[in-house]
Amino acid sequence: MLPTRTLFGIACLFSLWLNAQDSKYQALDTELAEISKLGLLRGFGVAVVTKDSTLFAKSYGFSDAQNKIPYTENTIQNIGSVSKTLIGIALLKAQELGKLTLDDPVNDHLDFEVINPYYPKDTILIRHLATHTGTILDTDLYDKKAYYVLNEEDLKLPVIKSIGESLQTRKTKVSMQTYLKNFLSTEGIWYKKKNFLKKKPGAKYEYTNVGATLAAYVLEKATGVPYDEFTREYILEPLKMNAAGWSFDTIDESKHSKLYTDKGEVIPRYSLVTYPDGGLLTNLHDFVLYLQELMRGHVGEGTLLKSASYEALFTEQLPKKKIPKDPNRYNDEFNTGIFMGFSPVGWIGHTGGDPGISTFMFFDPETGLGHIVMMNTSLSGDSINQQLIPIFKAINRALQE
Repeated sequence: MLPTRTLFGIACLFSLWLNAQDSKYQALDTELAEISKLGLLRGFGVAVVTKDSTLFAKSYGFSDAQNKIPYTENTIQNIGSVSKTLIGIALLKAQELGKLTLDDPVNDHLDFEVINPYYPKDTILIRHLATHTGTILDTDLYDKKAYYVLNEEDLKLPVIKSIGESLQTRKTKVSMQTYLKNFLSTEGIWYKKKNFLKKKPGAKYEYTNVGATLAAYVLEKATGVPYDEFTREYILEPLKMNAAGWSFDTIDESKHSKLYTDKGEVIPRYSLVTYPDGGLLTNLHDFVLYLQELMRGHVGEGTLLKSASYEALFTEQLPKKKIPKDPNRYNDEFNTGIFMGFSPVGWIGHTGGDPGISTFMFFDPETGLGHIVMMNTSLSGDSINQQLIPIFKAINRALQE
């Protein structure tokens, strides 16, 4: 047993450390609150976590600026392409269940054929889709066909024209199967050779929402379970992400944030036919639970997957590249695991962006610290320079102290 004096000394040191941590995050709170006052970003949430605890979680601004309803830890919004990381976990879970392997040809599981017309003898594998090397391109058809507003009357609103084609042309929802077949099958009404890259499958990284959605659809066909149900059973429910869902009828709509253009116009509620690529709806509280599971999985303590599956999730799949002189901490396309991004400085995670939202989810394996930033406003040059970059700088100072 340690002497009483030694125990007292340890307690004092621990108390000083706690006070320093409190002071650091109080300073971060003060700084973020000041940044929020500019109001270009109507509402945003920030969290800093370890794999086992939340060091800081706070929200700022408004979920409804007109009615002065605060943006809180319980405010729900879509998180954009961070949603793709769930596809990676889902594929590896299906592999554990014996329903597929990452190196299966996609056509082994599909009810229509997907072939790169420039290399018809080369097989597209599930692994190719999961690493954005499947040679599928989004093209302008993605924005025109993937998004749809929930209320067709909203198409008449002036704000629709300012958003672009993504919300102007989709009046009715088609199924994910119909969308993908129309886009990728030679029998499809939107099929064109230019929907594919002029490279052999596996040869070149090309980020693609359509390819990611195809991976989720392959999972559906291989397991016989719709993707939203599969991810709810094997990801959302085990992590107690009770506020999260893939559609408005699976969440508490009263807690959903209004979404804003960079000029402050309210964007009508919309969804994605290709919802696995960017349609998860969640709040800061549940987002934290998800990030912490990834962090635990990285060190062999995850609960959703076996250790070998987590190792596969976090294994860089692309050839090593020379780190640029000015590495971008938030460049999640520097290398990739299984739908998991790696930045030049070694951070692991993903970013997301859609009309009215931007999200950032990363952790640093070296320090064991992760962070989330989520916001309900489309970015512009002014909001990036005057609010987003200062938010990042404030977080990074706290992470490094």
